[in-house]
Amino acid sequence: MPLKRLNSLSEIAPDEWNALVPEDQPFLRHGFLSALEDSASLGRHSGWQPEHLLHYEGERLVAALPSYRKWHSYGEYVFDHGWADACERAGIDYYPKLLTAVPFSPVSGPRLLVASGADGFELLKSLPGYLEIEGLSSAHINFTDAMADAALGQQPGWLARLGCQFHWQNRGYRDFQDFLDALSSRKRKQMRKEREQVAGQGIEFEWLQGHELSEAQWDFVYACYANTYAVRRQSPYLSRAFFSLLAERMPQAIRVVLAKQGTRPVAMAFSLVGGDSLYGRYWGCLGEFDRLHFETCFYQGMDYAIANGLQRFDAGAQGEHKLIRGFEPVITRSWHYLRHPGLKTAVADFLERERVGILAYAEEARAALPYRQE
Repeated sequence: MPLKRLNSLSEIAPDEWNALVPEDQPFLRHGFLSALEDSASLGRHSGWQPEHLLHYEGERLVAALPSYRKWHSYGEYVFDHGWADACERAGIDYYPKLLTAVPFSPVSGPRLLVASGADGFELLKSLPGYLEIEGLSSAHINFTDAMADAALGQQPGWLARLGCQFHWQNRGYRDFQDFLDALSSRKRKQMRKEREQVAGQGIEFEWLQGHELSEAQWDFVYACYANTYAVRRQSPYLSRAFFSLLAERMPQAIRVVLAKQGTRPVAMAFSLVGGDSLYGRYWGCLGEFDRLHFETCFYQGMDYAIANGLQRFDAGAQGEHKLIRGFEPVITRSWHYLRHPGLKTAVADFLERERVGILAYAEEARAALPYRQE
C-alpha cells in the first residue's frame, strides 16, 4: 500500500488532520505540531525532520502517524543511545531512523491516528517496506495508548518496551487539605512545611490561560524555560516563536502559573490541559528560592487540578522526588521495529531483562507512596 508522506503539516488542512485526533489530546493537534515546525524548533537542522505518514481510501484520510526522521536520539525520553553505540561499534548504520512521537514531550496517548469506523492496520503493515525503501534502520513509536498497543502487538517483528513515570490522581479531593489528610502524618507535615517555606519568602501565584498572557509575559516564560537548559550548558529545544504561535493557535489549552515576589515574576510553570488531565511541561526560575520548584511544578498543579475537577496531573518524565509527594508509578510503553536481524535479537534479549526490572521498580515505588495505610 503506498503511503503519502508530509514533510510539513502546512501541506494538510488543520480540520482534516484534527478529524483524526481525539479532543482530549492537545499534543497531537495540528496547532501544536505545526507550531513546532513553523517556529523552527523542528527541521533538518535540529535532527528532527517531519515525515508524517498518511493512508487514504480514495479521497478520505483514514489513518496517520505523526512521525520524524531522526539523526540522533535526543528529546525522545525513551533512551536507545546504547543501541546506537552498539551499532556504531559493529559498523551498522543506526541513523537515520523513523520516530513516531510528540517531540520533546514524554506524554502517553494515541500515536496511530485513525478515522471513525476505520482501522490503521494497513498503515502499520506498510511500515517495514517503507523503512527498506527509504533506507531507514528502524521505526520507533513512543508512549503509546492501549489501542496502539493492541494494534502493534498483532504486527510481526515489533518489540515492546516498558518505562515508568509518576502521575498524580485526583481522588475526588475537596481541596488541598483534603489531599493532605490522606497522607501519613510525617509526609503531611513535610508538604505543609514546604508550602509554608515558599509563602514565607513572600511568593504568590497567578494562573493564566493562553489568551491572557502578553508578549512581554511570554518573553519571561521563555527566559525561564531557556534558563533550565543554560544552567546545564545546553541549548533549549524550543524557540521563542513556538510559544507565541501556540498561544495564537491553541490558547484554550494553555495554562501558565507565574510565581511572583511582590509584583516581580521570578518563576513559571507551563502546562497544557486536555480532557480530564493537566500536563505540566516546562518550568524555570530566574533566581534562587528555597522549595520553589516543588511548589510551582507540583503543588500548584495539584491545587489547580482539584479546583477545576481534573482527574490526572502528569508532571513530566522521571523524578522519584514526585513519589514522596503522592505521584503514583504508571507503566508506559513504546514499540520498536529493527531491520537488522542481529540487532533485533540483541535488543529483544535486553528488553526482556529490562521489563522484569521496570515492573519490580514500579512495585517497589508503589510501596513507598506517602498515603495512609488503612
